[in-house]
Amino acid sequence: MRAQFRFGIDLGGTKTEIIALEGSTERLRRRLPTPPGNYAACLQTIAQLVREAEHDLGGNGSVGIGIPGTRSPDHGRIKNANSVCLIGQDLQGDLEQLLQRPIRLANDADCFALSEASDGAGAGADSVFGVILGTGVGGGVVIHGRLLAGPNAIAGEWGHNALPWRSPADGPARRCYCGLDDCIETFLSGPGWAARSALDLTAEQLARAAQAGEPASQQALQRYCEQLARSLASVINILDPQVIVLGGGLSNIQALYQQVPPLLVRHVFSDQVNTRLLPARHGDSSGVRGAAWLWP
Repeated sequence: MRAQFRFGIDLGGTKTEIIALEGSTERLRRRLPTPPGNYAACLQTIAQLVREAEHDLGGNGSVGIGIPGTRSPDHGRIKNANSVCLIGQDLQGDLEQLLQRPIRLANDADCFALSEASDGAGAGADSVFGVILGTGVGGGVVIHGRLLAGPNAIAGEWGHNALPWRSPADGPARRCYCGLDDCIETFLSGPGWAARSALDLTAEQLARAAQAGEPASQQALQRYCEQLARSLASVINILDPQVIVLGGGLSNIQALYQQVPPLLVRHVFSDQVNTRLLPARHGDSSGVRGAAWLWP
């Protein structure tokens, strides 16, 4: 009998990555470029990665896929995807036909949260809120080791709530791509932070300059931490998670873990904030690992 593996796939905008887990042990990892704007070619890329992995490992396995969107519970097709070639497609059905097995799909932020709750920074916690701070702002909720799935398939999408406790110091209103004004994503995503800082620097450059002591960049980082604290406080007031795990490129800014926790107290409806704020244990690997964990 051939060995069984969990295959996780991260379908990203520029690369598609596969990981093979045996238990919690990584046995294989590789990636291919994601064909830009070509749905049929994306299907074939995923199939190629799975088939080659099974050939090289000498075993088959389950397949979970993290996507930059979500599968609608109403019609089964993809919605809310920033890889627009996926929108309206029956990705799960097409892959099940192509690979001849059941497939599980989840939003990439949900996969991140599941990975960190399973064997990452949130392992052992009853409730974990996984946060992506990168090109966009996403999130996922894991309760007792299981992803929280709601009737709209949008649990954890905190980035498309308005920035809470807004003041004139937060600057002028900006329209989000979703069509609403002042979504958290327009403040806390990398491009959003860079645009609102108006220093003609990317988010990565802002972080480096702040670490080097440049005053304007340090001020921009302090404002970012204060806005992040307000945004997370509104989540804590509703969900009260034991652990919040940060992922995405901006989660590598070490100042977040020192500056944000003390700022939470002002806005959390409690005399003390016991929620832990932690960096992801698996870093950039959490999304693809979480896709594998979609199969228990």
